[in-house]
Order: sequence, then structure tokens, then C-alpha cells
Amino acid sequence: MRLSLLDRSRTRRGQAESAALEHSVLRAIAAEQQGYHRFWVAEHHAVPGIASGSPAVLLSAIGARTARIRLGSGGVMLPNHRPLVVAEQFRMLEALYPGRIDLGLGRSLGFTAPVREALGRRRTTPEEFAEEITAVREHLEGTAALTARPGDAGEVPLFVLATGSGLDTAAALGLPVVVGGPVLLSDEIEDRLAAYRRAFRPHRGSAPTVVLSADVLVADTDAEARELALPEVWAIVRSRETGEFPPLEDVAGIRARDIGDRERSRLEHGLENMWAGSERTITERVGRLLERTGADELLVSGSTTDREALAESDHRVSALLG
Repeated sequence: MRLSLLDRSRTRRGQAESAALEHSVLRAIAAEQQGYHRFWVAEHHAVPGIASGSPAVLLSAIGARTARIRLGSGGVMLPNHRPLVVAEQFRMLEALYPGRIDLGLGRSLGFTAPVREALGRRRTTPEEFAEEITAVREHLEGTAALTARPGDAGEVPLFVLATGSGLDTAAALGLPVVVGGPVLLSDEIEDRLAAYRRAFRPHRGSAPTVVLSADVLVADTDAEARELALPEVWAIVRSRETGEFPPLEDVAGIRARDIGDRERSRLEHGLENMWAGSERTITERVGRLLERTGADELLVSGSTTDREALAESDHRVSALLG
């Protein structure tokens, strides 16, 4: 099983937002040294807790500081862009860093109504999403009416990010699928993946490929790992209350807060759903999931306020699962 890493360029309270971008670059350098297969970055617009709004720009910076690891997007949100522009950006990346570039595509819109309005896109149907993916692929493969430049760049593999209907879209188009979020935690995951594999329509010899995406943090004990997970889960809880996804806070500050019963319940529920634990706990949990799903790759993510603790967790995950 391949092991890869997704970084969301999380900001931290009291630190410059730009520091999150430099940390993403440094995390990618470490991921390459530790043997991770891919390093992917995300796209979020006008979110206080996330510094990266342009995967292509960040990937270019990371490519200049690494030599072997594959680089990609988890993902480019296709409703926010024209297919030709996306194809051109990733053809340029492939020309600069040959044989190392992936393109993960999703259909999520902005986090809030003002962001969606600023982006100028309405909600996209699964059918429209499939049409736009096809348009990107035709530009990348050189079969569209226009040729995306540079025309001699190599192949850029496509992936579909699936939180629902994306599984059906990936199967119909013969593309690999990245599964995370609620779908990953549902009791229907085996049936959904079996349906994807049955419905898969190969494109140029492609075969069904499943990448599982999950937040994973490892520490000496389950309790210590839960403390690492606390800042990210707290940010999720606060976003449900305020409508704004905030920077990461330190654990001591969160523990000192007067947290209401509803927030506390959501916090405990979120911590239970995080893959945060000792090496034994994570090994057992990942093993069970792989047995259920037959996945080809695990794309791990994870954030915490303490950058050194996060680096140590990344190292342990690579040693444990890589």
C-alpha cells in the first residue's frame, strides 16, 4: 500500500499566516526524506485557518525544493476555474517537474456565501462536474479543440475527490477516486466502493484505484495523540458555531476555555472520529479499514499547533505504515 501526505497549510493563532506556507514547503521536504509517495496541497478561499488558496502556486514552490516525491492537489475545486486554465497550470507544473505531478479534482464551492459570491459560481451538479473533468482531461491529453501549453509536457494523472456522488463520476470516467470525510466513516463504505469497481469504465487501460484520505496523528499514547488532535477538532467545532474556520489554537488555551455542553459534545465526537492514537491503535485501525476496503493507497493528513509534534507524528506514520 502506498502512503502519501496531504497538507492544508493550516495557520496558527498568533503567528503570521505566511508562515503556514513555508511550513508546507518544509513538511514536503521532510515527507520526501521519509519516503512518502505523494505530497498534496489543498484549495480554500478566504478561510482564516488556511493559507493556501492556489494549489498550483504552492506546488511550484514545493517542486523547487524537492526532487523525487510526487506533487498534487487535494484538490483543485473545479467549479471555481475554467478547465483550460486548470490544464495549463498543471501542464506547466509537469513541464517544470517532469513525472511528478498529479491533479486531484473536487466540486466543493466556497466555505461561506460571501466567498461563493466572490468566486462567481453557482452550485454545480454531478453531471456538470463530470463534463468539466472531461474537458480538463481532453486538454491534458491533447484531444480538445485547443491545445493547452506547453504542448510537449508529460502525462498528468487525474483523481476525483469523492464525498458522495464523486464515486459514480469517477467510475463513469474511468478515474482513480480519493475517498474521505463522512463516506469513509459510514457503514456503507464497502458497498459504495464495490459499486465503484463494478461500474468502472476503463479509459486508456485504467483500472479502479481507491485512495483513502484520513486525519492521522501518532504519539506515545492514545491520550497524547488526542491532545495533538484537539486543536484541529476544536477549530471544526468553532466553525459550526461561528461559520468561520479559525486558525489553530494551543491546547492549553483550549483547555482553559469555558466550553458549553453542546460544544463539548461536538468536541468529544470529533475526537472519536479522528485517527489519533498510539502506534498500536493506529496500526489496528488502519488494518481493519484496509481489510474492509481493499484500498490501494492511504493519503494521511493531520494538523496540530505544535509543529515539532506534527513533524514527529509524520515520521512515526511513515515508519509505521509506509
